[in-house]
Amino acid sequence: MAEAEPVPEAALNATESNGTEALNATAKFVATPEGTALAYGSLVFMALLPIFFGALRSVTCSKSKELGENGYDSGFRNSADAPETITSRDAARFPIIASCTLFGLYLFFKVFSQEYINLLLSVYFFALGVLALSHTMSPAVSRIFPVSFPNKQYQLLFTQGSGESKEEIVNYEFDTKNLVCLLISSVVGVWYLLKKHWIANNLFGLAFALNGVELLHLNNVSTGCILLGGLFVYDVFWVFGTNVMVTVAKSFEAPIKLVFPQDLLEKGLEASNFAMLGLGDIVIPGIFIALLLRFDVSLKKNSRTYFYSSFLAYIFGLGLTIFVMHTFKHAQPALLYLVPACVGFPVIVALLKGELTEMFRYEESSEEAEPNEESSESEKKKDQ
Repeated sequence: MAEAEPVPEAALNATESNGTEALNATAKFVATPEGTALAYGSLVFMALLPIFFGALRSVTCSKSKELGENGYDSGFRNSADAPETITSRDAARFPIIASCTLFGLYLFFKVFSQEYINLLLSVYFFALGVLALSHTMSPAVSRIFPVSFPNKQYQLLFTQGSGESKEEIVNYEFDTKNLVCLLISSVVGVWYLLKKHWIANNLFGLAFALNGVELLHLNNVSTGCILLGGLFVYDVFWVFGTNVMVTVAKSFEAPIKLVFPQDLLEKGLEASNFAMLGLGDIVIPGIFIALLLRFDVSLKKNSRTYFYSSFLAYIFGLGLTIFVMHTFKHAQPALLYLVPACVGFPVIVALLKGELTEMFRYEESSEEAEPNEESSESEKKKDQ
């Protein structure tokens, strides 16, 4: 995924602590205890939604991918709906790409006009947000429509060349229900583009986070540890070691963070004193939690022990981040607390259950290859 789309993905993770930094920066504003509790409680709740539902959808996504590799209809009409697998090599390079992107943004904001940069970013994330929100709400909208609804199929095809040398550039299939989702998402997108309202920002942010957890798949637990460990160092360095995070956080305007006003009780929907949480602090632990849910499913024990333990660990880590921030009145990189919690809790559970070796041997790609091997062996027997 880092190779295919380096800019948006790296940008997302480059700002993961930026959101947390901005969240921590709100400590210097005077806010009522009730408003602060409501804001941080709402941020924690919103962070849990894409992790929980994204993890559940990642299981369905993984099964569809497995069917496709075995020669069955995978259910993916477009490549954008298919999951991207993060390997250990991708995980090792990810913090470097994120650091380069973060520092590049820092230089851009120093050299060029902040207004024009954010205008380009707004248009770019408007397009991405409309597609992400449409994909997120598609299953729910499909259930609302009656069976008798005339759901017509469409295809957007753009090719290059002719004859045998013809090459597909864009091949996107959709139906009437998808068009309805796209229309609703476009309305939200225009609202965000014109008003930059915090509710529109959150709708896009939740869609980005849920899609990230659903479609970004770690191939094994070791890769997850490499990714989280690298971003742990990245987060700590850029928050405590330099002012780059703070500068980019204050300058960057895009729906790559969840926000909630601390003065909502006083000013209503027009509130402006926001607490924030970057999407990277949701997506990065979220894809690891989703991997553990798929591991639970592979055990076929009708239990979700590792998923729930890591999910509770995430709540603990995020709560600890907020607690330390208010105690020491200093910016705190969320991954400093989330990574040890999300990795440590499931490992302890695995040790207690005697399944640590099995957990680290779990490999999605190898399990998906097993049915292919069996089918090839049966075909050889038939040929004999």
